[in-house]
Amino acid sequence: MKQKELLSEAVHLAMESVEKGWGGPFGAVIERDGEIIARGQNRVLLTGDPTTHAEIESIRKAVQVLNPLAPTIPEEHQDESTLAYMPRPEDSPDPLPERARMLTGCSIYISGAPCPMCMSAIYWSRMDAVYYSCDLEATRKIGFDDAFQYEDFQRPLDDRRITVKQIHPEMGAAAYQTWTEKPDHHAY
Repeated sequence: MKQKELLSEAVHLAMESVEKGWGGPFGAVIERDGEIIARGQNRVLLTGDPTTHAEIESIRKAVQVLNPLAPTIPEEHQDESTLAYMPRPEDSPDPLPERARMLTGCSIYISGAPCPMCMSAIYWSRMDAVYYSCDLEATRKIGFDDAFQYEDFQRPLDDRRITVKQIHPEMGAAAYQTWTEKPDHHAY
């Protein structure tokens, strides 16, 4: 499929979300090798779950397509990682020699620019590219203002709109130490 066709499907999903009252005008498709492997649309109003954005929904579905053991891991696999490794790209500043593959080799097409939550999920999923139709300004004009979040993230923690404060670091350090000492931990 061509880029315009992929984006057209994302916009179709966005329109359906609006028409059915599921959520905002956001749709997404994830492709690999020119074929759609997952679709997602905003379902915040349908579910009441603020994380059910089109991008997150499509990532969850793509994972299920590419990793048949997800999301319900059979008991015989619950003590192991189901993620294949890939070598660190040559230009990567990553200190580890390899990481879990995630959605490398895939691209996402979205009706609107991703919010900070979705952009983070896209980075964590290791997709190769993001293509969107409407920018952050167009999204702000229809009542979805994500720009303030991008701006807020640049402020010092004690100057943000919500309280962000570290407490009892020694408590979390125990879990970090367990991870560090686990010889077979699977880097992702």
